[in-house]
Amino acid sequence: MTELEKYLQFSEQETTIPLFSKGWWMDAVCPNEWDAILIKENGEIRASLPYYLQQIGTEKEIRKATLTQTNGIWMRYPPDQKYERALTYEKNMMNTIIDEIEKLGLTKYQQYFHYSFTNWLPFYWRGYSQTTRYTYVIHHTSNLDEVYQNFNSNIRKNIRKAEKSLQIYEGLGIDEFYHLNKLTFERQNLEIPYSFETVLRIDEACEQRNARKIYYCADEQHKIHAAAYFVWDDETVYYLMSGSNPDYRNNQSLTLLIYEGIKLASRLNRKFDFEGSMKQNIEQFFRQFGSRQMPYHNIHKVF
Repeated sequence: MTELEKYLQFSEQETTIPLFSKGWWMDAVCPNEWDAILIKENGEIRASLPYYLQQIGTEKEIRKATLTQTNGIWMRYPPDQKYERALTYEKNMMNTIIDEIEKLGLTKYQQYFHYSFTNWLPFYWRGYSQTTRYTYVIHHTSNLDEVYQNFNSNIRKNIRKAEKSLQIYEGLGIDEFYHLNKLTFERQNLEIPYSFETVLRIDEACEQRNARKIYYCADEQHKIHAAAYFVWDDETVYYLMSGSNPDYRNNQSLTLLIYEGIKLASRLNRKFDFEGSMKQNIEQFFRQFGSRQMPYHNIHKVF
């Protein structure tokens, strides 16, 4: 069994590995262009780093995969470690992983790490740089009334407004969803940055594992206004993609759909991750749902 096959099997079973670092997710978003570094002790995997590897001519880069919020290092800590010992353990594991990264002969390295990864000092000591990014997370969704009361009053008002004219449904085909998603980019004179084939592979992989929902809003004439795509792992529901008809931009359909995603997280007893944006208007929108700002690391180096 190759290291890649071992990681595919391991990440399928290990519930603490975040969704975007699962081997099956990497197979969906960058098939045949990814690998994983595994660090073992006594035959057991103690740390891992999946990565998307792209080579164009003489340029060989580890970079962020499409529709993949974070990758980064996962570690299993020995039980009952004191804090100082945990930091030493992290340093040793990260240095071993960095050694493996630097054996790959890269021209550039860049990965976004999950927000649970807080100590990037070993990378700094090895000459890597870091930029802080932010997502927004509702950590506790079990008490939905409390979550709703934490929304900004404008969000609550917009939800009530949308509920008067729109109904939420399931069952939208992935081709219809992609069309709506594409319209959102076209409205901004942008080209959609991922292919239908990639979205289809994600959808098939998530459906096989019962790890996704597509919700859409329609009016009384059954005209679809917007749709949102949510995925999840054992801890978190993620707001992955959405799209809307530009003719209905002002009816708050996406606000209503995000609320439906938060309800889904509540039913599943999961956190809700907005996959926050660095764009000011989007950041302001996500913040109004009472979510907590969570910093995460963009770690990079040019060799």
